[in-house]
Amino acid sequence: MFAAAKEAQSQGLGHSGHIDNEKTHAKKDDTSSDASDNERLPRSLRETPAAADGSRKGKKNKKRKPSDKQDQSNKDDDKHGYNPELLKKAQKYHRGGQELASKKKKAKSKEVPQVRSKKFAAELGHQQRRNEEAAIAAARSEMLLTEDAGYLEAEGMERTYKFTQKQIGEHLDISSSSKIFDLKLEEFGPYSLEYSSNGRHLLLGGRRGHLATMDWRNGKLGCELHVRETVRDVSWLHNQSLFAVAQKKYAYIYDHTGAEVHCLKNHVEPTALGFLPFHFLLVSTGMTGKVVFQDVTEGHVVGEHRPGYGPSHQLRVNPYNAAVHVGHGNGTVTLWSPKQGQPLARVLCHKGPVQSMAIDRSGTYMATSGLDGRVKVWDIRRFQPLHEYTTQRPAQSLDISQRGLLAAGWGPHVSVWKDALATRVDKPYMTQLMPGITLNQVRFVPYDDVLGCGHSQGISSLVIPGAGEPNFDAYVANPYQTSKQRQESEVKSLLDKLAPETVSLDPNFIGRLDPRSRDQIMHETVQEARSGYEAGKLSGKYLDSSVRNKTKGRNSTAKRYQRKRQANVTDLKSLREMERTEREKRQQRNLPEAIPQAEKGALGMFYTDKRNQQN
Repeated sequence: MFAAAKEAQSQGLGHSGHIDNEKTHAKKDDTSSDASDNERLPRSLRETPAAADGSRKGKKNKKRKPSDKQDQSNKDDDKHGYNPELLKKAQKYHRGGQELASKKKKAKSKEVPQVRSKKFAAELGHQQRRNEEAAIAAARSEMLLTEDAGYLEAEGMERTYKFTQKQIGEHLDISSSSKIFDLKLEEFGPYSLEYSSNGRHLLLGGRRGHLATMDWRNGKLGCELHVRETVRDVSWLHNQSLFAVAQKKYAYIYDHTGAEVHCLKNHVEPTALGFLPFHFLLVSTGMTGKVVFQDVTEGHVVGEHRPGYGPSHQLRVNPYNAAVHVGHGNGTVTLWSPKQGQPLARVLCHKGPVQSMAIDRSGTYMATSGLDGRVKVWDIRRFQPLHEYTTQRPAQSLDISQRGLLAAGWGPHVSVWKDALATRVDKPYMTQLMPGITLNQVRFVPYDDVLGCGHSQGISSLVIPGAGEPNFDAYVANPYQTSKQRQESEVKSLLDKLAPETVSLDPNFIGRLDPRSRDQIMHETVQEARSGYEAGKLSGKYLDSSVRNKTKGRNSTAKRYQRKRQANVTDLKSLREMERTEREKRQQRNLPEAIPQAEKGALGMFYTDKRNQQN
C-alpha cells in the first residue's frame, strides 16, 4: 500500500523525483492521488479534468455541438416529420395497406377508421403507428449492414461467362475456395437436392433410393439411408430436424437420424413436393394430377384439388404470398390456395409441357421453361410475359437467387444471367460446362454465393459471386444458430402459425379495413344489382321460357313475330280451348275420392262409417 502511494505521489510530482514539505505541496498531493484513482478506473468511467473541475464548481457542462449533417437531418425531420429519403427506404419494410407519409401530411389528411367503437379505432391507430415505427427503424438500421454483395467483373476484352470455376478458385481465400467441390455418386443418380432456410444444411435424394443429410459447410454427415425404391423429390420441413421424401407410392417424413416418422397415404404417387413454412403445410402433386395440402402439425388434410390437366411434375411455392404454382403437361401454370376449390389464376406459359419454374423472393417475377427450348420471365402482378431467353436444349431446372440471378440447367451446361428479370440481357453472367453428365436440378444457397447442382453423377457446388444476400437476420434465418436457438425458434414459429385461409394473391388484404360507411356500401350494392338486372334484361335473361330460344331454328324473325302476335291476340278457338280446360278442372275437383282396395270387401261398411264420421 505504501509503495503504491509513493509511486502515485512520484507520478504527480513530475520529473523532480523528491518529496518537498507536506504543507507547501499538499495541493499537488491531492491532484496526484485523484489522477492515480482516475487511471485505475475503466476508460468509459474516467472524467476529464475539465469535467471534474466543472462539477466541483457546480457549473453545467456544455453539450457538444452536432455536426452540419446532423443539423440538416434534424431540420428535415422537424419540418416534415421524417426525412423523405428515410420514408422511401422504409416503404419496402412496410407491411400495412397504406403508404408511409410524413407527420405533416397525416395531420392534414386526418384519416380516421370508419368504425363505431372508439376503443377499437384507438387500437387500430396504435397498431398502425407501431407498424410504421417498425418499418422506419428497419430502414434506419440499414447503416449497420456492413457487408456488401460483390459481383464478378472483367477487364478489357475479357468476358465473365468465360471464367471457369478453376480460374475463380485460384483467386479466392481458403474458406471460399473450399465451397467448390464435387461429390461422385454415380450408382444412385440422378440426384435432387434442397438447402435449408438458413443455407447450412443440404438434403440429397437419389432417384434410385439414396437419401442423405449433411452440414455441407463443415463437411459433416447428418444421416444416410437407402429406401430401396424410387425417390422423385425431397424437401425440408420447418427446419433441419425433419424432411419429406416423394417416393414411388406415397410421401414419407423422416427425422434427422433417418428414422421414418410418418407415411402420408393421401399423397399418392407424388412427383414434386413443397412446404409452406409460415402455415406448416406440406403440398404435393403427382401422377394422379391432384394438389394435396396437409398440415404437418395436426396431420389432417387441409385441401385436395383436381386441376384436370393430367399428371403434374413441377411445383414451386411463392415465398411472398404462399400461393402454390403447379406446372402441367399442356403448358399451363395454375396457382392454388388450400381452401379454394378453383385455382387462383391460370397462365398459359408454353405450347408444350412445363419443364421447370422459379419464383423470386419478392413474388414479382416467375421464370418458366418448356420443351420448346425457351425460358420466359413473367410479371405475376399482371400475369404477362416480359421477355424470354433461348437455350440449345430445354432447360431441365430453374432457380432464382436472393439477389435476382437466374440459373438454368440444360444438358451438361449451367447458365446464370444477371439482372435478367426486369430487363433482358444479351449475354449470360456465368456459364459452366460439366462434360459427360446430365443436370437434374439446380438450387442457390441462401445467404451464400454458391449454386448447388444435382446431376446423374452426384452433386457439384459452384461459386457464383453476388448470388446470396450478404446480411442475414438472425430472427428469420441464422446460419450459426445453436440447438437452443433452434428449439426457441421452432416454438415461436408454432405460436405464430398462420391459418390456411390466409393464403391469397394479395397477402396485405388480411386485416385491412373498408373505409366506406354502411350507407355507401348499401348504395353501391344496390347500384350493382340494378346494373346487373338491366344488363340481364337487355340480353333476354329474364324472359319467359316459352319466349326464350332453347331449340334450334326457333329464333327466326317470323317465329318471334308469330309468338308475339299469339301472346297479344286471342281468337274464338283459343277461347273455346280455355273454357274446356277450366271445365275439366272443375269436374276433377268434384269427383269423389277413390276407395282403396284394402277398404273393400266384407269389412267395407266399417270404413264407410268411419269416413262419414270424419266428414
